[in-house]
Amino acid sequence: MRRFGNALAAFSTRWIPDAFVFAVGLSVLVYLLALGLTDHGPLQLVDDWYAGFWGLLEFAMQMALVLVTGYALASSPPARRAIRRVAALPRGPLSACALTAVGAALLGMLHWGLGLIAGAMLAVEVARSCRERGIKAHFPLLAASGYTGLMVWHSGLSGSSPLLVNTEGHFLEEQIGVLPLSETLFQPFNLVFLAVMLIGAPLLLMSMHPRPEDAEEIEDAPEGESGPGGDGGAVATKEQRRTLTPAQRLMHSRVPVLIIVAAGLVSIVPGLVRGGIVGLDLNLLNFTFLIAGLGLHGTLAGYAAAAAEGAKNASSVIVQFPFYAGIMGIMEHSGLLEQIATWFVSFSTPFTYPFWALISACLVNLAVPSGGGQWAVQGPIVVSTTESLGLDPGVGVMAVAMGDQLTNGIQPFWALPLLALTRLRAGKVLGYSGVVMLFAIVAASLCITLLR
Repeated sequence: MRRFGNALAAFSTRWIPDAFVFAVGLSVLVYLLALGLTDHGPLQLVDDWYAGFWGLLEFAMQMALVLVTGYALASSPPARRAIRRVAALPRGPLSACALTAVGAALLGMLHWGLGLIAGAMLAVEVARSCRERGIKAHFPLLAASGYTGLMVWHSGLSGSSPLLVNTEGHFLEEQIGVLPLSETLFQPFNLVFLAVMLIGAPLLLMSMHPRPEDAEEIEDAPEGESGPGGDGGAVATKEQRRTLTPAQRLMHSRVPVLIIVAAGLVSIVPGLVRGGIVGLDLNLLNFTFLIAGLGLHGTLAGYAAAAAEGAKNASSVIVQFPFYAGIMGIMEHSGLLEQIATWFVSFSTPFTYPFWALISACLVNLAVPSGGGQWAVQGPIVVSTTESLGLDPGVGVMAVAMGDQLTNGIQPFWALPLLALTRLRAGKVLGYSGVVMLFAIVAASLCITLLR
């Protein structure tokens, strides 16, 4: 496994381009496929691309805030101390990979946003701790370990399509009614899959760790910057505060923060009490990160400095998300997505369809990397097919949900925050996460075929 993992990582490092190049290349590929397989002409496909180009602006802003607020929260002194204590637990490079993978997977099962940002930050801090203690842990492999949560999230408590069909008034309610989580997330095949991933993925990542002499360790943060383990930014000392004007002192006073935190808790606590972790949508997650970060930093000046540092990592999200929105526009408006789904239906049986629906969702996810967006366009086809084949609709929902998450292992779209925080190229990480993806596809396929 070490030789296989290293060979695949070397291949991906050499041949998988930067995430931005990947997004542009995928745009061209989807355009050419739509040109050859649909009745939309060249100019009409450009219109389809532009029609979808700005469709993820709200989502892109939410993701940018996940990065900024999550980074600011993790760089606060109390959070930094907690992360350091956890990061100091591994006693060798293998346990470092296992800790990072298990932590990221558990967080991803709770909420995909937590798994995304906290998993990346845990990987960075574990790598720093290992370097400080003389443990030669392979940083790209640790980064891949921190990405594990994105390959289990849609089977967890924040899975968008299972939660959607459990909501009254969802767009497919007339066809399938309201499906309780017992028919989707808590199906035995999904629970077994999560258990297999929680145990198997860390073991697989451990088995791929290079020899100590070949390990690529984390580099120092650039001068003047600090990661989650850094000093967090400029907060005035007592002597400096004496020279500040009354207006400037407000930035270093705890009073404004206390007011904001008190007001924020009025909104956060009822929301969490009503919906728990299941009701933690992106807006509530970001707001919780913001209020918690402000409270832990204690002053507006401290939080502003940490947020400014985090904002440097958000540029890739802001620039690249519109290209993926354009890809989604081509897939949806041209009918290419419907053709792909229909093609898989054409040779399926009641026994094999869940597997083929899962595989089709894996492929569609490469071009439509949004769980909710993918269900919106693929869901009606899957629901109609499960009905005609006599299958439970919950099986169709979970086939799409499970397939949607698996190819995140080679999709730089979701890896952008991880790559920004680790300062690694996509090819450095995706070779290792690709191995985990292959394992996950086999596990998910067996579970949904044999255990439903």
